[in-house]
Formats: sequence, C-alpha cells, structure tokens
Amino acid sequence: MKIIELPIEFEFNGQKNFIYPSLIIWNDELTLVDTGYANFLPLIEKEILKNGYEMKKLKNIIITHYDDDHIGSLYEFKEKYPSISIIASEIESKYIGGEMKSERLVQAEEMLENMPSEEIEFGKWFIKQLQNLKHVLIDEKLHDGDLILGNKCRVVATPGHTSGHISLYFPSLKSVITGDAAVKENDQLVIANPRFCLNLEKAKESLAKIKQLKAEHYYCYHGGKYSL
Repeated sequence: MKIIELPIEFEFNGQKNFIYPSLIIWNDELTLVDTGYANFLPLIEKEILKNGYEMKKLKNIIITHYDDDHIGSLYEFKEKYPSISIIASEIESKYIGGEMKSERLVQAEEMLENMPSEEIEFGKWFIKQLQNLKHVLIDEKLHDGDLILGNKCRVVATPGHTSGHISLYFPSLKSVITGDAAVKENDQLVIANPRFCLNLEKAKESLAKIKQLKAEHYYCYHGGKYSL
C-alpha cells in the first residue's frame, strides 16, 4: 500500500492555487480521496495517469466532508465511472446524497445577512456554487474507528470544520490523510479556515487528535504533504 498526493494547479481570482487530493494504491486498486471543484475531473485524471496508473483501476472515492472544493467533481466521476464505490461518513452522506440541506449552505446563507458590502458579491457567488452541486448517493457510510481498505486504514472522526468530517489513518505507513482537519501553512499543521469552521472548539480538538497519532506524514488537501 502507498499514498500519492496529486497536486492540482488552478487559477482563482487571477492567482495560482493548488489543492492536493490523495491517491491510495492497494491490491492493484486505486482509491481517490476528495475530487476537487466542479470540472476538475480531467485535471485529476491527468495527474493519476502521469503517475503511471490506469483509470480503470479506480475502485473507490472517499469524501472527507461536504465542501465544494472536495465534492465538486464527485458527480462527474460517478457519471464517467459508474462502477466506483462512493464512501463518506454517515453524517456527511446526508448532505452529499441530498437528504438534508448542507451545513455549509446553511452557514453561507446566514453569513450573507451580516456580510460587509464589499464581500456580498462573493457570498452570493459562493452560495450559487453550493446550490449547483449535484447530489450523489453514498455506497458505504463510515463511523469513527471503522477499518477499511483491508483493515489497513482507520477512519478518524475529526469534526469541527464540518460535523461529519473524517480523516484517514494508516498505521503501517505512519500516515494521515487530513482532509480539512489540518492544513499545511508555514511548515506547520494548523486549522483550515477558522472563520468558516462550523465548530471551532471541535476543530481544535480534532487537530490535536490527529497530531497525537503516531504519524510521520500528513497529507493535507491544502498545503500538501507535511512530514515530521
């Protein structure tokens, strides 16, 4: 088993940006963790192929949480590769599958009411982005402590950024895929977007939780790989 980060470069507001979805290789099968924004499928495919893997080997997509930069291309992946299994926490499954209005959309709509005038245009755009996300049914619903991928990966509940956020711990690789429970900034692990955490105290607890794991490598969706 091994983990590869997929650096995805894109432009936003005239600036170069990156996200880093993770690719897990196990038993000649591929598992992708998070799918980038809408229309990022070709960018992710290109990186997977660049690493020497075939898309027909893609068996699973694990979603760490409901946010447009993590599930934006999920529907596109399921449309193009209908046999893949979509995996997420039971809590996030309700939002991804459309059973409930997403926490992030509720938050965005509430924040819009009190936004300074110079931010209102962005707030409206962000709400539209969330409203445009297409729902995808979840095939496997996870809980804290579940063992997946041949029992080599342990699901770690890391609420705070969203209530059902999960991270993935690989004891044999001494590695954690953090989602947005941690981001790499100035060569440190910190909380992602504290202003937009649904519960900042829980986010702090979750960051401490994954730091306490016996890990040497943290695969951060924002900032890239952090190694001790």
